[in-house]
Amino acid sequence: MAEKLDYPLLRMFDCYQGLLTDRQREVMELYYNDDCSLSEIAALHGISRQAVSDSLRHSRQILTETEAQLGLAGRLEELRRTLVKLQCAAQAHSYDTIIQLAEHALEQIESQEG
Repeated sequence: MAEKLDYPLLRMFDCYQGLLTDRQREVMELYYNDDCSLSEIAALHGISRQAVSDSLRHSRQILTETEAQLGLAGRLEELRRTLVKLQCAAQAHSYDTIIQLAEHALEQIESQEG
C-alpha cells in the first residue's frame, strides 16, 4: 500500500500520462487511483499479474525518465509549495512575505520561459 502513496510518481503521471499507451494509462489509473490489486487488474484485462506488474514498472520508468529530462512535475510542485506559503502569508496579513513569495513564484515561472 505504501507504494500506492508515491505522490511524486502521481504528479509525474498527471504531467506525462499522455506519453503512455491507453493500456498503460488505464493500468496506472486502476492501480493508483482506484486502488485495484494486481489480480483485479489482471482479471479485468484478461492478462497475468506479471503482465500488470511489468506494465506498471515500464510506465514508472517512462515517467521517471521523462521527469529526469524535463523536470516539469518537480517545478510544478515547487511552485505549488510557494503558492501555499503565499496563501498562508496572505491570511496572516504578512505583506512583506507576500511580496517576497510572489516575486519568487514569478522568478520560477520566468526561469522556465527562457
